[in-house]
Amino acid sequence: MEMFCYQCQETAGCKGCTRVGVCGKTPDVAAMQDLLVFVSKGLSAVTTQLRKEGKQVSKEVNHLITLNLFVTITNANFDLEAIVARIKETLAVKKELLAQVEKKENLPAAALWDSPESGFMEKAAQVGVLSTENEDIRSLRELITYGLKGLSAYSKHANALLEDNEEVDAFLQRALAATLNDSLSAEELVALTLETGKYGVDGMALLDQANTGAYGNPEITKVKIGVGKNPGILVSGHDLRDLEMLLEQTQGTGVDVYTHSEMLPAHYYPAFKKYSNFYGNYGNAWWKQKEEFESFQGPILMTTNCIVPPKDSYKDRMFTTGAAGYPGCRHIPGGIGEKKDFSEIIELAKTCPAPVEIEQGEIVGGFAHHQVLALADKVVDAVKSGAIKKFVVMAGCDGRAKSREYYTEFAKALPKDTVILTAGCAKYKYNKLELGDIGGIPRVLDAGQCNDSYSLAVIALKLKEVFGLEDINQLPIIYNIAWYEQKAVIVLLALLYLGVKNIHLGPTLPAFLSPNVAKVLVENFGIAGIGTVEEDMRLFFGEA
Repeated sequence: MEMFCYQCQETAGCKGCTRVGVCGKTPDVAAMQDLLVFVSKGLSAVTTQLRKEGKQVSKEVNHLITLNLFVTITNANFDLEAIVARIKETLAVKKELLAQVEKKENLPAAALWDSPESGFMEKAAQVGVLSTENEDIRSLRELITYGLKGLSAYSKHANALLEDNEEVDAFLQRALAATLNDSLSAEELVALTLETGKYGVDGMALLDQANTGAYGNPEITKVKIGVGKNPGILVSGHDLRDLEMLLEQTQGTGVDVYTHSEMLPAHYYPAFKKYSNFYGNYGNAWWKQKEEFESFQGPILMTTNCIVPPKDSYKDRMFTTGAAGYPGCRHIPGGIGEKKDFSEIIELAKTCPAPVEIEQGEIVGGFAHHQVLALADKVVDAVKSGAIKKFVVMAGCDGRAKSREYYTEFAKALPKDTVILTAGCAKYKYNKLELGDIGGIPRVLDAGQCNDSYSLAVIALKLKEVFGLEDINQLPIIYNIAWYEQKAVIVLLALLYLGVKNIHLGPTLPAFLSPNVAKVLVENFGIAGIGTVEEDMRLFFGEA
């Protein structure tokens, strides 16, 4: 066993990657990611103790820990040197803060550990996932940690728009430090898991406030999926601030800007519509990028996770920024509040041919909570009249596994009186099927990125209020969610905190759930996997 990682849905054999990650990360990168998480836990123990002693923790330290976790999310950063640099920076900050702690006897060993780079690999071998021997404690610690990684993504995007929530940061660090505490029982870790869901809701609300405050409320929008005649830059990932800076810098250059995968929902925000060169969306979900980046022909900017190891044919025109990184790809620097310089990408774009057209037409989105609530009367009337019988939440992630074709077939088989609520790249399984509408209400309501799953919770809570229901589970809503990485984990924990039950997860249940932890989720929350389309149609609708 050269490594061990089981944080994503595609982990080898639904057990764990042991030689190389299915994502493409190598054992040395996996080891340094493990160590980066470990030193972040140590720093978090220090910051948590400082807060107990009534001392302030700076935003810069909060941002450091947040970005550390984001760097370790699946498909975000494959750059060994960049990860090692973050470990060194974290140890330096920890050493500085440690001097301010009065009661060091309260700190775990991770808070006191320090080493030159020569000792990194040896330590990494001691602190990986399998260092927790008890299977159930390990499962709960990892469930919490992966939830916190997802929460870090929400916080990072809000931070980029100069929005912070000290309570969320303090909790993230307290919970991260708690995963080092061997005295915590399984019951206490279950409680901490649900508390993570509570702060997941707060983190999503923070990001929603940041995005809508900066760019306005998403509105119903038709997005072009063809191409223009100008050279283009393709922006993938999730960071709207990066996109905004690129659009500002491409004005008058003759270069068009296209979104890819999770950046599609940027088109729904009013503030982005003022840019005449913001052309449309190119391609589909992240996992198809090898073919789509090839045919795009221009430079690609990866703003966050969702990197597939690039082919040599386009590696020299793929750039990374923020938490993202890949060896051999140029990285655009720039921290929170700093203006990034994208001139290198723009100049390269000018020398490239226009994108090759791979599809034509338009897709419709922009159904975040503000827009849906503006249609509330129409939606409620449709439910009351029976025109809409059920909503199906099919949010989450897409991926390479053939088993994910289930979601396309499931969407096709849905009764005509059902409406899909979606967010995340799972939408690419069905947002081009032309499923029609119900009395003018599209049967696919796309709230945006996986980061926008908050909208789905707000919509459900509003419907509960409108219909005068005591329990959110009395709503005519089915949850059939596809998951892939750690942002899906925090969305799941947030839904559990809100009291949502009977969520179906697929295409497989997480490998990091031990049998006993899975049993707790099944018995207390009705968590279940998926069956065949025919079986699930009977289960949800009582028909074939």
